[in-house]
Order: sequence, then structure tokens, then C-alpha cells
Amino acid sequence: MSALADVTAVTNLIAKYAELVDTGDFAGVGELMADAVFIGSGPPAEGRRAIESMLRESVILYEDGTPRTHHATSNIAVEVDEETGTATAGSYVTVFQALPDLPLQPVAAGRYSDRFERRDGRWRFVERRVRIHLAGDVRGHLRT
Repeated sequence: MSALADVTAVTNLIAKYAELVDTGDFAGVGELMADAVFIGSGPPAEGRRAIESMLRESVILYEDGTPRTHHATSNIAVEVDEETGTATAGSYVTVFQALPDLPLQPVAAGRYSDRFERRDGRWRFVERRVRIHLAGDVRGHLRT
């Protein structure tokens, strides 16, 4: 693969995560991160089932099957090590939410620190660290 193709593939994984969470497809997130550990505010979740369960237990879904969120990922910086077939990425995340009794607003902002490996010619998540620096009204988004 070319360096640009590698960066694009890794960036697409970051975007796919946001899409899957925002559509409420937690099984899809588990599949996307089947070989990874997710490190956030709670205990680390490792592998498909643990990551899917962590999301089901912490994120509120509504009648339409979604969390009614929009994860905007920006400032994505990817570094690829061609020799080892690994990559790292850092990005910002802002989570927006709108509910019938909550106008559209940002409810959280922070950073993702990700690690990836290329296996069998495909890039995969190995680790995602989430650090939320700013939190708004997350009562409609997360179970406490």
C-alpha cells in the first residue's frame, strides 16, 4: 500500500467508529474493534463482546434505535510506521446531541488516541483511548 492509502484506511476506521455509534450499531462497533482494547472513563473493555457490552450498558438508545448523537471527529493526525505495519492517530471529538426536550448542543468534547495494526493486508484498531476534557449535559446520552 502507499503511504496515502494507509493514512486513508486508518482515517476511514476513525470515521466508521463515529458512524456506527451514531446509528446505534454497537454490534458493528464491536466488530470494528474486535482486536482492540477501549480505554475510557470506566474499566478497559477488550474485544468484540466486551466493547459492545460496554456501549450497551453506558449509552442510552431511543425509539429510533440511535443515541440521537453526532460524533464530529476533527484534527485527525495519522502516523504510519511502514516497517512494523503499525500506525497511531490522534484526533478531537465533539459529541452533539438533540432530543425533544434538549435542543441541539455539544454534550462532550475530548480527544481520541488510537493505535492500529495492519493484519492480512487490512488496518485494524488495536487501542482507543478516550479522554473527555469538556462535558455538558450528558444525562440524555450516558447512563451513570
